[in-house]
Amino acid sequence: MYLTKNEIEIMDVLWRESRALSRGEILSLSTDKTWMDSSVHILLNSMLKKGAIREAGFVKCGKTCGRVYEAAFSCEEYHVSTLDSTVCVPDPVKLMKAYIAARGLSSEAKAGIREELDKAE
Repeated sequence: MYLTKNEIEIMDVLWRESRALSRGEILSLSTDKTWMDSSVHILLNSMLKKGAIREAGFVKCGKTCGRVYEAAFSCEEYHVSTLDSTVCVPDPVKLMKAYIAARGLSSEAKAGIREELDKAE
């Protein structure tokens, strides 16, 4: 699934908050957004059609009700799915080496990776 830069900015807010958010909350929590407030409705509808977000209920907003949205998948699941969208499927070991070289790896992350590798055997 391909998400635009603007859609990723909304996903980042949903992933960071880890809860369903209304349109107004998304707007107020999107501090570094590159899109205009008036386009949030278009972005949310596009993301619903793509299956990136889902409706998670309604919330009372003044005298009306508004929908709340949640991410349909985690940040990690999204990034793994983008690996499948290319012809070149990366080698997992080389991918991990490149990630560590670019971002580093905390001792907690190392322990978590070791635990997941032990479970996979």
